[in-house]
Amino acid sequence: MSRVVLVTGASGGIGRALCKRFLEAGDTVLALDRDAALVEPLVEQFAAEFGAAVAARLEPLVADVSDQAAVADAVARGVAARGPVDVVVANAGGALGTTLAHTDAANWRRDIDLNLNGTYYTVEAVRASMIERRRGALVLIGSVNGLSALGHPAYSAAKAGLVSYTKALAMELGPHGIRANIVCPGTVKTPAWRARVEQHPKIFEELSKWYPLGDVATPEDIADAVQFLASPQARVITGVALPVDAGLMAGNRLMANELTLDPF
Repeated sequence: MSRVVLVTGASGGIGRALCKRFLEAGDTVLALDRDAALVEPLVEQFAAEFGAAVAARLEPLVADVSDQAAVADAVARGVAARGPVDVVVANAGGALGTTLAHTDAANWRRDIDLNLNGTYYTVEAVRASMIERRRGALVLIGSVNGLSALGHPAYSAAKAGLVSYTKALAMELGPHGIRANIVCPGTVKTPAWRARVEQHPKIFEELSKWYPLGDVATPEDIADAVQFLASPQARVITGVALPVDAGLMAGNRLMANELTLDPF
């Protein structure tokens, strides 16, 4: 199986794992990121890790997903170079304001533009082509923040919007042979946590108490879930919001222990 896969936010921790998974599967990857200095060297980096033949199937693209025209132009360049997109993984995202007290109009707009509008612009860049070809898989990267109040209110509102958007995509595009699902990670051990780990070396150990499995996800865990949802093995799965969170959304074990006075 060889497909053309568009991955946004390709240079980040999850983005790199996504690119790697699809390249290993024999796919061609359009790796889009707003930072040319990080995404363009991916070809050379993957060549050193996997060999030139694998890296040759990666096409770096530069655009800020919050700029619809820039995304459309970048995807058009990728399609011209590699062919029409079969799979979209809308991974680009980020968070600014940690609480409402630290959220102002500017960072509210930025979080909504990047996480919600940026995903819409990404899908719009391929939607007509997928409808015309009557096939495609869309996998959006959400967050458990979109399923429960866990801080970063603007980011969370955007991710909650993506859950509803995913269902709309599944409902409206299903008759055209296009599936849409959203993966909702909990805490993920990405390089974005590096500064916090340096300040608090045991932060993952402290966080793990909230997770029933006693662990948190790696970028590879997220990539595995995405790859499955994008695969023929998931051909009748659409409109699903899948937490990949070591059980965080299953329930609050610590609170349950206090309520029942009977530790699990």
